[in-house]
Amino acid sequence: MITATIGKIFLEAYNKKFGTKYDARSFFMEVYYPLFFDQEKYLMTAGNTPLENPKISWADMISGKKPFETKEKRKQRFENFLKKFEIGCPTTDNSVGFGSIDVNSTTSGQTTNIQYPFTEDDIYTSWFGAGLGIGIQGGFSILIPNKEILLDLFEGWKLYRSVVNENQMLKGNQVNTWNGQWLAHRYSKDFRLEQPMADFSPFETTNDGMSVATQSWTKVLIGISRQFDNPKMMGYVYNLGQTNTTIGFIPFSLEHIRRPIQLYAKLFNADEGKKAEDLWGTENGLKACCQRGAIGIEAMQPKGLQQYMKAEKDKMVRLPKYNDKQVINFHSYQIWLLAMLNNDELWTKSIEFANALQKFVNQDNSIKRQGTNAVNAVLSATTKKNFISSLGDLIPDAEDVKCFEETAKIIHLMPSDNVPYFLTLIRFQYAIINKK
Repeated sequence: MITATIGKIFLEAYNKKFGTKYDARSFFMEVYYPLFFDQEKYLMTAGNTPLENPKISWADMISGKKPFETKEKRKQRFENFLKKFEIGCPTTDNSVGFGSIDVNSTTSGQTTNIQYPFTEDDIYTSWFGAGLGIGIQGGFSILIPNKEILLDLFEGWKLYRSVVNENQMLKGNQVNTWNGQWLAHRYSKDFRLEQPMADFSPFETTNDGMSVATQSWTKVLIGISRQFDNPKMMGYVYNLGQTNTTIGFIPFSLEHIRRPIQLYAKLFNADEGKKAEDLWGTENGLKACCQRGAIGIEAMQPKGLQQYMKAEKDKMVRLPKYNDKQVINFHSYQIWLLAMLNNDELWTKSIEFANALQKFVNQDNSIKRQGTNAVNAVLSATTKKNFISSLGDLIPDAEDVKCFEETAKIIHLMPSDNVPYFLTLIRFQYAIINKK
């Protein structure tokens, strides 16, 4: 049903932008169907409807082993498809995103005796909505009821049709995957409206030819957060296949998603920050992140950081070591921790404290080894109590007592949930200073 709703939002936006007066049927007949299905390669699968031929081997046709279906054959399929409208309601036989009327079908979970006021328009608009799904890694797609995004996706449809027709070895049926790549590119800083395909090649080679590679959900959401000032935006996360999987409506906190991007550019540089975009959100998949109820800073966690935040069973927490070859990874960890703390002043405080620890180690060679062990105990602390206790052991011999006392006060007053982030940030700051 959501596909029909998105389709209606899109059609209204389209008519307003282009000054047209299409209804659902006329747009389907004059624009959508010719673009998506009335050519040798489809832009997306037609599911269980008569438009689809399940016996087709796209690999054989792309390679030239078998001919594509003729225009006459496509016309016959289209006529058979229109006959399915006589059912009177949207089903898997004539629409996309609805349940089957066959209770024994794997997609019959939406079957109900409640009489929804569906119309023929819902059938048509479900196709528009399905074509506007934003495919991402993990096999899911996102539908976003934002008119500007939907219109930008429509512009991408026309480009996808062009590249599918121009590249013999590029398979079709990937409009949703294309949408993910296109939107990330469309909302990147490198996009040029006068040359929309410049520096854009989202393809990969397969055993059967070429296909559109799947884009990460973080790249798509980073692009959207860069394009729109909205603090939040709602998206519907789903997968349509042999069985339909629904995660549901998920709030995307755009202000939180763009926060680490802004911090990276501020504290390091924008060019390096662009390279770091591949690291955001790699700790957990989108499905796991959605289970928390919303997508924000927490979902942006880069992979590999957890080992430096929590102690393993019966072991101390791992202390990071600075590596010149992994600078971007190292910086992304620092930025995410600072973003979670939501207090930029703690960046300076963590550096000052790390410097004070290094100064303590170096202040007297006669206690260097003892000082190193004492400092490691502070760095390995994972709770307020352990940290303040370990820090107390340093104070009698410390020169920079004021910094130690200020940091102890910060930790004492800090919400308990934030303490692991700040302590981990200190570990990374110390690793950099210790390397230098």
